[in-house]
Amino acid sequence: MSVSIRSAFAMSVGAAICALAFQGPVQAEPVKLRYASSAPPKTVWAMQTERLAKDINELSKGALQVDAFINSQLGSEQDTIAQIARGRIDMGGYSVTAGALIVPELALLNLPFLFESKEVQDCVFDKHLFNPIQGMFAKKGLQFLGYAHVGETNIIGTKPYPTPDQLKGVKARAQPTKLGPYLWTAFGANPNPLPVTEWAAAHQSGLVDVADAPMTFYVFAGLGKVAPVLTATRHLDQGGVFVMNKKTFDKLPKEAQQAMVQAVERNPGPTQRAEVRGFEVKVAQMHLKNGGSIVELTPEQRKVWRDGMEGSWGAAVKAMGGESSQFWQQIQSGIKACEKK
Repeated sequence: MSVSIRSAFAMSVGAAICALAFQGPVQAEPVKLRYASSAPPKTVWAMQTERLAKDINELSKGALQVDAFINSQLGSEQDTIAQIARGRIDMGGYSVTAGALIVPELALLNLPFLFESKEVQDCVFDKHLFNPIQGMFAKKGLQFLGYAHVGETNIIGTKPYPTPDQLKGVKARAQPTKLGPYLWTAFGANPNPLPVTEWAAAHQSGLVDVADAPMTFYVFAGLGKVAPVLTATRHLDQGGVFVMNKKTFDKLPKEAQQAMVQAVERNPGPTQRAEVRGFEVKVAQMHLKNGGSIVELTPEQRKVWRDGMEGSWGAAVKAMGGESSQFWQQIQSGIKACEKK
């Protein structure tokens, strides 16, 4: 190699080294996480999902990149929460019903009329159940990050049902879960377990006379047209959960884990619930404008419903098995503490 060629080569190498030094250390590629949600577009849940993804990206300073897939793009709740447990999807937001597919004991939180008021329920969730729920999810390979919210469930049909004795002998759509039939059998109805995809057709064909449904799903799924009378039993105000594959969470640097937790805490359970409940008010107004009706219960009427349901709780706890007895005691202890406030 000639002197001139060697000099040119040295100069080019030196220039490259200087350029790298000027640019500073090479930034690591962000950890990409897939987030699954069944939230329909332009709903409060879609907004909450997209906000959480943005907050995680921001608080991790770009170390984490969450890609949110709403509207069941990655599959149904039932499918995707199982995939998170297996590590095929990273994280997601779910109803308690879906969470109970992984942690069956969670279904006890969906017992009809379990809580006397939303205030008591919120207190029990926030002050008494976070650690127990986190522990149960951890045993199943999931990291419980915080609470989401689904909302209020009521009885729907073509006529009002202000008293439970009106359910005797009627055909009722039940959730296809262990606890699904309890609301109906307690009052003499004949439950028929059906997936949500068959609700409307079942009402139209006469296969079922009555069902219970979340206010928001009821309106947006078109059930308000085939079962236009909503009886505001408010027997369930279903919660939700944010979960992540635990192995994936544990592999993250501590700073990234902290960013994940801080992002959830930026809009905690009380905020999630307030937003969903405000959305429900608007949805109820939509239902009335569409020609539907809402029948309110008096406190005395609701007490009759609750008293009739309470006798089935013990059998439900036994049917769930696992850690149900322990979890039930924690729920009851929380209720007693919160009712005193």
